[in-house]
Amino acid sequence: MSAKINFGVVTFPGSNCDADMVYVLQEILEQNVTRLWHKDNSPSLLKNIDAIMLPGGFSYGDYLRAGALARYSPIMPQIMEFAEKGGFVMGICNGFQILCETHLLPGALLPNANQKFVCKNVFIKADNNQTSITTLLDASRSLKIPVAHADGLYYVDDQTLVKMRENKQILFRYCDKNGLLTREANPNGALENIAGICNAKRNVFGMMPHPERCSDNELGNIDGKIIFESIIKTFSL
Repeated sequence: MSAKINFGVVTFPGSNCDADMVYVLQEILEQNVTRLWHKDNSPSLLKNIDAIMLPGGFSYGDYLRAGALARYSPIMPQIMEFAEKGGFVMGICNGFQILCETHLLPGALLPNANQKFVCKNVFIKADNNQTSITTLLDASRSLKIPVAHADGLYYVDDQTLVKMRENKQILFRYCDKNGLLTREANPNGALENIAGICNAKRNVFGMMPHPERCSDNELGNIDGKIIFESIIKTFSL
């Protein structure tokens, strides 16, 4: 049996998916999990952490701008250093917004095009399967994953978008159940139906849909589980 991964799950004031993340990683996937508090900046905090997860929610109430205040939490300098040294960091929904605010990921998450909070199941498919969170995914198959956000419209300038395409940094796009990229399948108006991306070094990841909310058989949908299984497989190589 391969060694277990030591995941660190960060809780900010207003996080509401941290417990879901811990449950999936610890109980469903049987990995080691350490809860990390946003105010903790002790020097040895991340010493034994292999992968950091920033969960969904409304950090600091989304005041000013989603993720903007969390970017200045005491824990963030260590997370940024961890990522800059090649450590695995993944943000989901609000976590994605925080990573964009820190500039660990390019672009920004803007208010949804319809100016409404969107909470429903959507379909996404992998744009490529050459990263640690997509390696097990079939790029021709759509996954049913829930979204819950008011600021999910991914935007980036044209020049950066060209570089992202060239580097294969676009990981997920919104699609219909048959895998077709349509405007109707895009829940928030995101540029080019983008639902998830990574940085150029492919160690920092962000996605708006919530795979932790569809990884348990009791929920009747485990399409999100394969994303976490991809991470675990990559660490075991």
